[in-house]
Amino acid sequence: MNGRPPGRFDRRRPEQGLRINHRIRVPEIRVILEEEQLGIMPTHEALRLAEEKGLDLVEISPRAFPPVCRIMDYGKYKYEEAKKKQQQRKKASTVETKEIKFRPKTEEHDMDFKVKHVRRFLEGGNKVRLAVVFRGREITHPKTGMNVLNRVVELCNDIATVEATPNMEGRRMIMVIAPKPNVVRKAAEAKKAAVAAQLAALAQKKDQPGGKRHVPEVEDDDDLDEDAINADVDDDDDDEDDDAGADPTAAGGDAVPAAPTKAPADEAAKV
Repeated sequence: MNGRPPGRFDRRRPEQGLRINHRIRVPEIRVILEEEQLGIMPTHEALRLAEEKGLDLVEISPRAFPPVCRIMDYGKYKYEEAKKKQQQRKKASTVETKEIKFRPKTEEHDMDFKVKHVRRFLEGGNKVRLAVVFRGREITHPKTGMNVLNRVVELCNDIATVEATPNMEGRRMIMVIAPKPNVVRKAAEAKKAAVAAQLAALAQKKDQPGGKRHVPEVEDDDDLDEDAINADVDDDDDDEDDDAGADPTAAGGDAVPAAPTKAPADEAAKV
């Protein structure tokens, strides 16, 4: 019935709380073989029956009276249990929260770049924290930050939902979005279909007379991390950065006189 010859029990140490074969020391047990109830019998007879079939006697319900044991292949049982746990670990992947930073006046091409990666993180099953970083007097116009966040939500509306509404944390306006159900599965299927279509097109082109081998283009920024994506936004920017290019008379100050220009050499000679 299995690879172990009759008369040889599995000698491995059972998992905690599970007794097998000669470790079962109660005088009588209730026995199950496959799906058949064999009833109550002395433990030594159940052991002999399991040995004859080349299987193991496994105590599955020790608190019952009498204890319930099943005649089975213990090695196969352990393998299937380990496989189930492995599948459960794959499904229960860890959800991370990624952070993407914006400025209140984010340009359109920068917006497209960042939204692309927001969508990539969402399709990977991660939550995304959207942070609008204000600098200098920008903090007096929070509506501009709200407009940026609303724009991102609008561009990701098909795959994301708002988990935490906008709120201010110092000079940062924060919002958290999370992927909708089945987004990860659908994204994986779409990616798989796109790769298959691309390979089919390449194979067809290769089979054509005079067809040249075409190397598919690979997006260079598909594996960028948060630091690289947020390189254009610095939380530690000084307020002076905004004031550096401001008109000194805007706040009622005196204008700084322009430095005198140096006269050309020929004009200086005439003087």
